[in-house]
Order: sequence, then structure tokens, then C-alpha cells
Amino acid sequence: MLLEGKRLVITGVATKDSIAFSVAEQAQQLGAEVVLTSFGRMRRMTERAAKELPEPPEVLELDVNRPEDFEQLTADLDQRWGGIDGALHAIAFAPADAIGGQFLSTPQESATSAFGTSAFSLKSLATALLPLFEAGDEPGGSLVALDFDASVAWPVYDWMGVSKAALESVGRYLARDLGPRGVRVNLVSAGPVSTPAAGGIPGFELLAGEWGRRAPLGWDTGDASPVGGAICFMLSDLARGVTGEILHVDGGFHAMGAPVEGLDGESAEAPESGEGDDGTASEEEGSEAGGVGAPRSGRPLQEEEP
Repeated sequence: MLLEGKRLVITGVATKDSIAFSVAEQAQQLGAEVVLTSFGRMRRMTERAAKELPEPPEVLELDVNRPEDFEQLTADLDQRWGGIDGALHAIAFAPADAIGGQFLSTPQESATSAFGTSAFSLKSLATALLPLFEAGDEPGGSLVALDFDASVAWPVYDWMGVSKAALESVGRYLARDLGPRGVRVNLVSAGPVSTPAAGGIPGFELLAGEWGRRAPLGWDTGDASPVGGAICFMLSDLARGVTGEILHVDGGFHAMGAPVEGLDGESAEAPESGEGDDGTASEEEGSEAGGVGAPRSGRPLQEEEP
């Protein structure tokens, strides 16, 4: 099987709807051993979700803003396995005043918080896991981070978008520095998927509606499995020659300049006057685009799935 014998660390599982859950589920089905991470009050949610996996895995404590948690994570994994083969970084957070159209008024501390949890944490995770990647008879492995396209400015995404741009850059620099040590570092840029963390994105439904019209392959915001499958590929030996890459799993949205025409040659219909881009008048959000991980309360979820 594709991931037979691989030892994987999966962050970011909150519920069965999480993209990270789909990764863990598919990875186990492909032969991998998995452990999850979570922290604080969200750990109970993660433990409940873990019971729904084919083989319920252990959940280890990891708050990416606590250096001591990284030290303990390294020690726990070393005791459990003696090394690892891959890891998924699916962690993001932006304070409530750093998203939602408040870009110009966001205070420095909120922008810094978004950067630290969403981007710098990838470096922290990589350095914590590096001794485990290098252990064993075949040193090396794959580190994958969940991303949302940061090549353009999105409505209401604000400092989370800036943090995603930083995440992409961190990924490139890690690929440079860890490649000689056998560790591949890549990002998977996913389209919007309905997940718990998306509840912190004002106007998500408008974005999701536009996505379905522009993506030539179409896009189902209720199905995380295409993204999970692509991440499993990046964690596998089939991607052994790939590093520093951003793989788009978004139905082709990123490559289109305008909504595509239907198969009958007719242009996609625009929403009627007074409706949102998703054909409804709703401005509620209840899903996630690119794993913002910022609930309306501003409490960090530290989980991300586009």
C-alpha cells in the first residue's frame, strides 16, 4: 500500500469534517500508523474524532505557542516510534480583529499573533521533528503544510492571507535547509471546504459559491477527500523528488481568470440582483477557506483546513 509502514504525525483534527481527519483516515487505509495532536479544551473534540478513525490513534498535546510542548512532543514520539516518516501541519489562527475586512485597523499584536501561530509554527514543528526524521536506517521524510492560495488578495481574509503568504515562504526556506538532510517540505493549497474553523471567515458562502462556478472541475465544499488524498500522495515515496512545491487541489480555480462556460457553451449565470455570489442573500459563514482557524470569539483553534 502507498503508505505501508509510514509513521505520521497529523495536526489540525477538530472533527470528522476536518481536512486533517480525512488525511488521517486515508493514511490509515493506505497502511500508515498515525498519531494526532491537539491542545487545551479542543483536545476533547480531537479525541472524539479520533474514535471515528479506522484505528483510533493517540492524541498528543501540542500548543504551537508553547516551546515546551514541542520538546515533549519530540520526546513522546521518540519513545513511541524512535523516528517518523511524515507530518502534516494543519494549524492556523487569526484574532477576530485581524480578519473580516479590518486590514487597515488591525493592531500589530493581532497580526503578529496570526503570523506566529499560522506560519512560524511550521518552522517550529519542522525543527522539533527533525531529529525524528533523521533517526532510523533510512533518514528523511515528508513535511506537508495545508495552505490557501496567497498569490492574490482575498475579500475579508486580511492578515490571515498575509500569514498564508508567510507560510508559503517558510515552506520554501525549509525546503532549502532540510532537503540536504532528506526531508521534503511542500504545501497543498486547497479550495474551500466546510470545516469547523471556517466559522471564523465572514462571507465564506460568497467565496464558496464563486468557487463552484469558476473551477473547471467543479468543487464540493462538503468533500475533503480530494485534498486528503493529495496530501497522502505528498507524504508517500511517490513524491520523493518533490520539495518546495505548492500543489493546488482546488478544482482548477487558481488557473482560471473568470467563471468557466458550461459544457453546453453557455456562460455561467450571474446571481440575480440582491443575492450573494452563491445565489443566496445569506452573509453567514459556517465553513472554512484555506484553514483560517479563527472562530468569531477570537479563540485560537490551531487547526486549519481550506
